[in-house]
Amino acid sequence: MEKIASFQIDHTRLQRGIYVSRKDFLDSGAVVTTFDIRMKLPNREPAVSQSALHTIEHLAATFLRNHPVWGDKIVYWGPMGCCTGNYLLVKGDLTSLDIAPLVKETFEFIVNFEGEIPGANSHDCGNYMLNNLPMAKWEARKYLVEILNNLKEENLNYPNDEEMV
Repeated sequence: MEKIASFQIDHTRLQRGIYVSRKDFLDSGAVVTTFDIRMKLPNREPAVSQSALHTIEHLAATFLRNHPVWGDKIVYWGPMGCCTGNYLLVKGDLTSLDIAPLVKETFEFIVNFEGEIPGANSHDCGNYMLNNLPMAKWEARKYLVEILNNLKEENLNYPNDEEMV
């Protein structure tokens, strides 16, 4: 079997950031851009706990789908299986810089969120007890302060093959 593109990224060199993971060109002519919202250094720091990542998913997905400008362009927000970040799928041929303000706004929302986690009940969620709002806020603040408030080239573009000598 051929190795998929996301498994061809050198995770030993990948930094935290916002990356274009892929672009899908639909038969209709529309484009869906998949973003890698990388919160942790893969294999070099502890992953986000499942309970914090689950809470981030509930808060970010709710915020994004209700966003007054971007809401109708959001296709999906969900956690990576490796628990080092999330995927964001957005309608449009976009770059990391195009959505950086939206991602920052999303993480500010999570950091400042108070109250009941949206959808965190037995009726709305398949594992509603797997949530941790204080830890989700801690992880969101860390990513916001250390990465989103200081985005650099290395946080916006995957390392390329020429650099991987």
